[in-house]
Amino acid sequence: MERQRSYYLDRLRVLSILLLFPVHTFMIWNDYGQKFYVWGGENRLLSSLIILANPWFMPILFVIAGMCAKYSLEKRTTKEFIHERVQKLLIPFFSGLVFLVPFQTLFARKYFDGYSGTIVENILYFFTHFTDLSGYDGAFTPGQLWFILFLFLISLVALLIAKLVPYGKVQNLVSQSNIIAILALFPLVWAGYYIGNFGGFSLGKNLVLYLLGYYILSNEKVLEVLEKFWALLFSLFCVSLLTLVFLYYNYAYYGDWLVNFVSWVGSCALIATGIKFFNTSSKTLRYLNQASFPIYILHQSILVAVGYYVLRYLNGLFLQVVTIMGVSFLLTIGLYEIIKRIPFVKTLIGMK
Repeated sequence: MERQRSYYLDRLRVLSILLLFPVHTFMIWNDYGQKFYVWGGENRLLSSLIILANPWFMPILFVIAGMCAKYSLEKRTTKEFIHERVQKLLIPFFSGLVFLVPFQTLFARKYFDGYSGTIVENILYFFTHFTDLSGYDGAFTPGQLWFILFLFLISLVALLIAKLVPYGKVQNLVSQSNIIAILALFPLVWAGYYIGNFGGFSLGKNLVLYLLGYYILSNEKVLEVLEKFWALLFSLFCVSLLTLVFLYYNYAYYGDWLVNFVSWVGSCALIATGIKFFNTSSKTLRYLNQASFPIYILHQSILVAVGYYVLRYLNGLFLQVVTIMGVSFLLTIGLYEIIKRIPFVKTLIGMK
């Protein structure tokens, strides 16, 4: 695929990363039965708004990663690809696990337990206490870095699968796919959801999405079909997503089958819409695309710290929500601007 045709992928990647700020801000008021690192009480509206993004904004990142892996392997050897994955994913995972995630669990302990110990003591606690891996109780968690770890493992597994089932061997069949065949891939996503599922974070589902991106959605003929039926796909996406939000808001229903349908049809719909309407570049897009991965790694630790102080010192739900989103975004961008100028430190968050 020519470089000019990848701008829509950049836009979708940036959109998904930026949605982390409202989604994780709203999580402070979730009513899912499990509190966040800091918690402002249950709010059904904010919890329902999370569902506007949650079923698709992380799944589409795995789809895009699979598509980009296909393009990357056209230019890199297997050894170079693995080396790039280690630099971009594995090193940031371990550095973030040491320097970032314990910081947000520190605020969880301060908020819920009145913890007043040192940062070093908290780090020791973090690495010696294991509960449900959420970290909301201050114990060990991969935090937001679950995505980094999953993507690294999935990249290696998919690389092995690609050796066993070469891309070129299946493309004649893939090229014959019509819109019904593409939509009919949804059961694979749904079935994958139950494999390696850790509290709703599924290795199996995300591996399936990555492979569908690699084998199916990187095919030019398939992309032409998606673009042709973009209106149908987008309509299906909106109807199914709004149905999911309605069911949760009114009945607290969050059915697995509907969530996974939204994951797949949403990925197809947004890619189709991106190709048709948003396949252009801009200075802002280039900046945010380059910053997107560091933003992902940094954002939650900053957001939790901001949320801790906002909940303590500001009143009013609207003011709290807007302040947490806005201040955490600005601080994340500011920290990114500092880190990218420090050669050793920037390698810790996957920057070249």
